[in-house]
Amino acid sequence: MEPLAIANGLTGTAALGSGATAEKAKTTLNSDFETFLKMLTAQMKNQDPLNPVESTEFASQLAAFSTVEQQVLTNDLLTGLGTQMGVLGMGQLQGWVGMEARVKMPVAYDGAPVALTLETRPGADLARLVVRDATGGIVHESSVPATGGAYSWHGLGEDGMPLESGTYSISVDSFQGDELLGSDPVASQARVVEARLSDGQTMLVMEGGQIVGARDVLGLRQPDAG
Repeated sequence: MEPLAIANGLTGTAALGSGATAEKAKTTLNSDFETFLKMLTAQMKNQDPLNPVESTEFASQLAAFSTVEQQVLTNDLLTGLGTQMGVLGMGQLQGWVGMEARVKMPVAYDGAPVALTLETRPGADLARLVVRDATGGIVHESSVPATGGAYSWHGLGEDGMPLESGTYSISVDSFQGDELLGSDPVASQARVVEARLSDGQTMLVMEGGQIVGARDVLGLRQPDAG
C-alpha cells in the first residue's frame, strides 16, 4: 500500500488559516488530524506483511502533518497581528480628524473656489486642466501653467457659468508640442471628518464625502481659523 499523501491533502487547511477565524481553523485541523490517524491505522492494518511500510515513512507522514499544523497556527497569528496593527494605525490617525489633508482625489465643489495643486510632466510646455463630472463626461477644459503648482479652480463650465454643486474629477494633461506626455490627477485639500478601518486598511472620510487611503495623504495642516 502506498504511503499516505497527507501533505497534499491538507493544503486547503493551510490556506484556511489566512482567511478564517482561529476557532474554525482549529476545528478543521482537529478533524484533519483524526482523519489522518484513521488513515494511518488503516494503512498499518492493511499493509503487506511481506513488504511492510518502513517506519521512516510513517515518521515522514507525521512530520508533514506537523508542518502543516504549524503553518496553520502561524497564519492565524499573522492574521491577528495584522488586524491589531491596523487598529493601532487607525487609533493614531484619529488625531487627524478635523485637520485638512491634501490628497489626489475627486474634488467636492459647492460654489466656492477650490485650491488645487497641479502636477505636470517634466519637459511640458503646455498643460490643460480637464474637469469631468460623475458620469465621466468632460464639462470644462482650460489652459493652466505648464510649470504646475498652486491653482485656484472657480468651478466654471464651458459656458462660463458656475457648475452645479457636486463631485468632479480633475486632471492635468501635459503636452510637449502636440505630443501628450501624460495625464495626472490634481491634489486638493479637504477636512478629515472620520478615520475608519476597512479590510485591514485605514481609510479617511473627507468633508465632501470622498473616501481615501491614509497612505495616499500628501500633506496635513491645521485648518484656517474662522
